[in-house]
Amino acid sequence: MSESSSNPRDDQFSDAVRAGLRVRREVMSDPFVDAALDRTAGTESQVMQEFVTEHVWDAVWNRPGLDRRSRSLVNLGMLIALRAHGELRGHVRGALRNGLTRDEIVEVVVQASAYCGAPAGLSAMAVVQEVFEANVAPE
Repeated sequence: MSESSSNPRDDQFSDAVRAGLRVRREVMSDPFVDAALDRTAGTESQVMQEFVTEHVWDAVWNRPGLDRRSRSLVNLGMLIALRAHGELRGHVRGALRNGLTRDEIVEVVVQASAYCGAPAGLSAMAVVQEVFEANVAPE
């Protein structure tokens, strides 16, 4: 199934990567995705951007069964458990774009703290608060 990209700069990629880029852009924003692509363009890391876009943003995020809001909830919990703060920062913004409220995001941190431990929760809350204080709102 060949679908055209909504962003002309994505035309260089395979159909699966373009499908992933559409979702990734809707969740994370054009500036976020463009920065990730620009940061890795022409480097060995470009392969990883394309792999994640195809296999996570297309193959997983485009699956039926969970809506994007639910996927964001799940992602936040997993990223907190992994202490993947760089990814957590972006996915907090994505969760807001997917309709989660600040209160719901805080509750995810509280719940994750109960299962992952206070240190994981406290460090995650610092990242979440940083995003909140940057006045990041859904675009």
